[in-house]
Amino acid sequence: MTVWAISDLHLSSSGAKPMEIFGACWEGHARKISSAWRKCVEPDDTVLIPGDVSWALRLEEALPDLSIVASLPGRKIMLRGNHDYWWKSLSRVRAALPEGFQALQNDAFDIGGAIVAGTRGWSLPGSELFVEGRDEAAFAREADRLAISLSAAARARDGRIDMPLVVMMHYPPSEDGSPTPFTDLISASGASVCIFGHLHGPVWPQAPDFELGGVSYRLVSADWLDFEPVRITL
Repeated sequence: MTVWAISDLHLSSSGAKPMEIFGACWEGHARKISSAWRKCVEPDDTVLIPGDVSWALRLEEALPDLSIVASLPGRKIMLRGNHDYWWKSLSRVRAALPEGFQALQNDAFDIGGAIVAGTRGWSLPGSELFVEGRDEAAFAREADRLAISLSAAARARDGRIDMPLVVMMHYPPSEDGSPTPFTDLISASGASVCIFGHLHGPVWPQAPDFELGGVSYRLVSADWLDFEPVRITL
């Protein structure tokens, strides 16, 4: 089994949200993703998708986009991104997902050879997008959700310290490679790698990938990867 990752697919089967308005690289991006995915992912592989799968506003409207992803090879594990407006009830999402497609929230999954945990995350205190008096509660909630997921991962590992732990988040857990409450939790969990998305070009952070506290952090936004899933080294 190989583990792959790609986030921010931003699918819009209805055509209501054409991604081409964000740059020429997004022209035909759904076709690019599908083609690259089929070339590298095998049926027994796992693909991690940390958020922003569909532009749909309601679950029913997201199903065609989810079906596109479900039709591709491999087991899929996704979590909610900031633009996944259709994801309101975890139980409804899980009930509607096609076979081989799982939603991660407040838990962890043993994928056979690795444990996967994570949460959506939030804008970080001190960042230009963090509004004091508004965002503290959401940030604290996501930190709690990460702690809950990592606790579930610890139970799934059941003392198997050689079992790799992969953490996935939508928002970057750190903006500049310095410690944050998110990265502190991830380091303490014994994770080896954390993948995240949310960020898009053409302006990228100077160093979106970094190492911190024994953990390798990797940006896996679709446009950063040129719309091709990236292999995650465990």
